[in-house]
Amino acid sequence: MRLSPLLQSSFVILFFHLTATFSFALPVSNFPNHDPIERRAGGFDVPFQRIKTRSLSKRDGEVTGEIGLGDNSDLLYTVPIQLGSTLTSVHLDTGSSDLWVTTDACTAASCGTLTTPSYPMSSFNASGSSVTMNYGDSTTGTNASGPIGFETATLAGIAIQSQLFAAVNETTNTVVQDGAAGIFGLGFPAGSDIQAAVVEAQSGPLKPTDNFVEDTYKYGPLLARIASTSDGLEDDVFSISLQRSEIDVGNDNGTLTIGKLPDGVDNSSLTWVPVRLYSPSEGGLSPPTFASDEVYPFRWEIDIDNVYLDGKLLANSAVPATGGVDNNRVSALIDTGNSLIRGPSDVVDSILTTVSPSYNPASENSLPVLDCTAAHTLAFQIGGKMFPVDPRDFISDTKATNTKTCQANSVVATDPPGVGALFRWSLGDPFLKSTLVAFHYGNLTHPSVDPPRIGFMSMVPENSDALLTQAVENAQNAGSFETTSESAPTASAAAEAKSAITIVPTAAAFASATSASATLTVSSTNPGSSESSDAPQSTQSTSTGSPKASNAAGSLRLDDGRLLLSLCQLKVEGLSNWMTTIMATRTRSVVLSVGISVAVTILM
Repeated sequence: MRLSPLLQSSFVILFFHLTATFSFALPVSNFPNHDPIERRAGGFDVPFQRIKTRSLSKRDGEVTGEIGLGDNSDLLYTVPIQLGSTLTSVHLDTGSSDLWVTTDACTAASCGTLTTPSYPMSSFNASGSSVTMNYGDSTTGTNASGPIGFETATLAGIAIQSQLFAAVNETTNTVVQDGAAGIFGLGFPAGSDIQAAVVEAQSGPLKPTDNFVEDTYKYGPLLARIASTSDGLEDDVFSISLQRSEIDVGNDNGTLTIGKLPDGVDNSSLTWVPVRLYSPSEGGLSPPTFASDEVYPFRWEIDIDNVYLDGKLLANSAVPATGGVDNNRVSALIDTGNSLIRGPSDVVDSILTTVSPSYNPASENSLPVLDCTAAHTLAFQIGGKMFPVDPRDFISDTKATNTKTCQANSVVATDPPGVGALFRWSLGDPFLKSTLVAFHYGNLTHPSVDPPRIGFMSMVPENSDALLTQAVENAQNAGSFETTSESAPTASAAAEAKSAITIVPTAAAFASATSASATLTVSSTNPGSSESSDAPQSTQSTSTGSPKASNAAGSLRLDDGRLLLSLCQLKVEGLSNWMTTIMATRTRSVVLSVGISVAVTILM
């Protein structure tokens, strides 16, 4: 086939565009491999801050941020966040997807005694929608409700405009009495009740789900919007490490790192595994018409191979799943919002009666007590590798002054798998204090192109048993175990917010490879400035989540497969616009090299 001179010239131009772009593309090897396969009693000390300085960089339009965490006696972990001019701290929760804070309209009768700054309703920018969000399981369920508004949100020195959040005026969630103004959900858009409520108000019925996906860049969860902003972050990843404030207080800060892995941590040192996807029949996202074959992530949930106690394999649970979901597959939710490890009731009973022979699961008054120096290791096999819970995180004191008898109350029973909650285990803070965890959203519109993944790196030292013994000896010499509370570093967050890097998503980039693109504006601005034109218009709507069942997912990325396909369908008159899209989208090296090969083949 011979091409006209004009078309030949066009492909020559295309070849040089691709060649020039090639040296700046992000290598696939920089990202994870897809195949490597309640509260406890105890007094609080005066809160203090151990602040880790945030590392913020802007390199060729790419952004990273890092911020220290607050820790209320290992019960909940908080992170500073600024909404408009209000700086407060919120509970870090990978088990949910919505951002909410209490307001000055939240009275003691409806919210209890508040201990952190609330959002002033005099500054509220209403969307016209409201929401009720439900948390926990059948025995620990709580809720929060209020109107939905939009505001500039600043987190770890990164600001994004027109972020939706719930201004909660009524809640039964105890985080507001334990040092948090609300909850910051880091989950997928599919789990967002706020996004569901606003999209329904703006665009009508929730099915088909095209509007959910298309509007995620405007109405999605905070971190998903930041991660999905085409060239916003250095890497589409965030990581969490938690500090220890009981039994043996650690010296390191807990941190939330955005846009990169923590300093000193190499990608190859983590074990990466795929996130479990939810089909519509399992309570997941119904695919939009433009991606009808896709299956979407709903939670930060991964398969686990096996569970071990002190090196011995534990039998799988015999408790049947409900709702017709897979009864044999064993998965775990990775949940910073859970202060415990929750698992199948029969397996949990086996664990507790093994470490505490006097424990009687049938008695409500029975406690799984054991000698404080008895080091037991509960380990989860993930991606073929063992990830133990540090023995210091497996126990807690029965009371501060009893340094001889402790209890194994970090492991409790939870509900069996069911529609919308497929996991048998919820690996909460005891696991996360022992493990550095990194989260990769991947391509939220086309997960098959770049699947979501979670990376794990054990932080448990080889001498953890000896460290437990030493901690108990220190407590016995002091007369009690040390317990601390750490405030979220709001002072440093306030200083950083004044020079925050603001990223502004402007359009969804999946509609057509030849007509749509995602652009990014990066500037140093005052996050309290006026909102962008993407702010939702006031429309009356109410949504009640029960449990998380809303369907919405999106991304600002053009998926690489469709981008390459458009090369074969390219019209000459649309060539320059298409090449501009490539330059703005930062496609991966593999796609670029294939594109070069295609162009050369056509020219031959």
